[in-house]
Amino acid sequence: MDARSYNHITDDLDALLSVLPEDIRIALQRVGRRDELLEVILDLGRVPTARYTDGEVVLRDSEVTRDEIHYVVERVGEFDADNRAGIARTLHRIAAIRNRKGAIVGITCRVGRAVYGTIAIIQDIIESGKSILLLGRPGVGKTTMLREAARVLAEKKRVIIVDTSNEIGGDGDIPHPAVGRARRMQVEMPSLQHEVMIEAVENHNPEVIIIDEIGRELEALAARTIAERGVQLIATAHGNTLDNLLLNPTLSDLVGGIESVTLSDEEARRRRTQKTILERRAPPTFDVLIEIQDRQRLLIHHSVAESVDGLLRGRPVPAELRYRDAAGEIHVEQFAPQSIEERESGRGGEVAPLPAAAPTFAPPAEPHDPVRILPYGIARNRLMRASKRMHVPVVLVDNLGQAEVLVTTKGFYRKRPRLVADAERRGLPVYVLRANTVAQMEACLSDVFDLEHAPTDPLQQALREAEEAIRQVLNGVPEVLLSPQNAYIRRRQHQMAQAANLTSRSQGKEPNRRVLIYRE
Repeated sequence: MDARSYNHITDDLDALLSVLPEDIRIALQRVGRRDELLEVILDLGRVPTARYTDGEVVLRDSEVTRDEIHYVVERVGEFDADNRAGIARTLHRIAAIRNRKGAIVGITCRVGRAVYGTIAIIQDIIESGKSILLLGRPGVGKTTMLREAARVLAEKKRVIIVDTSNEIGGDGDIPHPAVGRARRMQVEMPSLQHEVMIEAVENHNPEVIIIDEIGRELEALAARTIAERGVQLIATAHGNTLDNLLLNPTLSDLVGGIESVTLSDEEARRRRTQKTILERRAPPTFDVLIEIQDRQRLLIHHSVAESVDGLLRGRPVPAELRYRDAAGEIHVEQFAPQSIEERESGRGGEVAPLPAAAPTFAPPAEPHDPVRILPYGIARNRLMRASKRMHVPVVLVDNLGQAEVLVTTKGFYRKRPRLVADAERRGLPVYVLRANTVAQMEACLSDVFDLEHAPTDPLQQALREAEEAIRQVLNGVPEVLLSPQNAYIRRRQHQMAQAANLTSRSQGKEPNRRVLIYRE
């Protein structure tokens, strides 16, 4: 598709303007800029505003009245369970805000546009037959891309759209022409979306199912069921990046899910990692994941399984970046995951850190030999004070080439600076402290020098007890009650249980308050 055919837009804007009060409609016509209009906002007791691609515009000085809201409500379709309505044979969406008694006191009129040519940048992936998950912030064009994918695929395959809020096919019983020959199944209530997804497969023999906004656990399970039957899935989900999705306990199953695995001492040393690690639980529901950074810029993970495994192991798999320049030409580049400054700048949304089951480190083979430590964001004087108190030989170095261990704080680790990425790429043990305190550093050094066997260290004894309890619960014991500990040690024990995907709570009164670890 060439640049001239890209971005052919139909918006039926006059149909939306016709349901608005006359003076607001005239104000919009006076502003012009029809192609840039995104939403019209009418809130009771406030001035009406219009949102454009570059900001908001006040449409008049007087406030919106209750009669004006009723005027709009009477001219649009019926509001469903998620307070959304539409205009028949258009893609516009009218969303209501209600008061405690159920009366509508606010309206958001979103302009729906059919943009032909949006999937040209990924048409080869869409037509590959692989299941595809689209991520991106609201308003970035996910639904528009789904609609175009339905139209293109329906020319050669049997396509069913599960249209929960009528955003893909428009309001009314007849789908909008923008979906082409694709068939559309409406959903009576948003909570029933998963049932309609299964019904579509069982009753209508589709080759492709298209779904907007997978947001509940039952919908994620239905998506897995559909994928296992060999049907191509194209869907959107809440979240900006693959990292975000992995952190979402409800939707992480879409990309395989995460589980905590406890390794033997020997295996942990061989892998140069902690004993409790995170691994992918199952094959992903979707083969390909696409992060929509903006309408002309996409980050593509061609193998979701490989990308998830890489992220969990601290070695992200390179992704493919596709973007369209001002002339309409499509460019394809490899994206280096360790250079995340570009994603943090706003084009790819905020990058969330992956959860860590425990600090990643490997103790030296000879515990009492001097260990060369590179502190990053760590107070060197405190680290040396901790080493003297524990009588362990520490040598502080200034570069990775000399270091045997890198120590940093949680705040620095979350930002994923190049130094940390380089250390992990080299396989250098990285220990992450929750805070820049001597107590945290002592706990770190205790692990680095393998001092767990010291019977005089109450912290290590308590952590060993918690580790054994976690192992018992994972092996089927209903619950384990630990020995009484102070608040700091109990907090460490709670963190260990959480990292192993178990539940814990403190019970009893001081000084006999203790942690109970169990599986819900």
